[in-house]
Amino acid sequence: MKPTGYKTRRLWVVDTELLDATFAALADPTRRAILARLAAGEATVTELAEPFEMSQPAISKHLRVLERAGLVSRGRDAQRRPCRLEARPLRDATAWLATYRDYWVESYQRLDVLLDELQSVDRTGTARRPAGPDGTGE
Repeated sequence: MKPTGYKTRRLWVVDTELLDATFAALADPTRRAILARLAAGEATVTELAEPFEMSQPAISKHLRVLERAGLVSRGRDAQRRPCRLEARPLRDATAWLATYRDYWVESYQRLDVLLDELQSVDRTGTARRPAGPDGTGE
């Protein structure tokens, strides 16, 4: 049986296949533009195809990729089949990326401490103690 997820330091990723599909879908600029359009509200395939120099079948292929990633759903409204944005996979991807943002923030904080220590060494090469909470070097 294939595991359904894994645990990182700060995040439980429930469905790695969905996360992979989300990033694969976001890799294409046309699909990102479609998502940006759907963020403004639902639209039909015809409406989504208007700004692009490609056929409706080509747009439909992009929509299928977005649907497989869970980023888009299609409904029924009489004769229309409007597409709508499903934001949960984007939230999951953002949460996954946040763990790496935290890593880099911590790394930069450690670098800042190191730079402060290096700057506290005066020109004669003797180390000065960093200022304590009271502002003295003690």
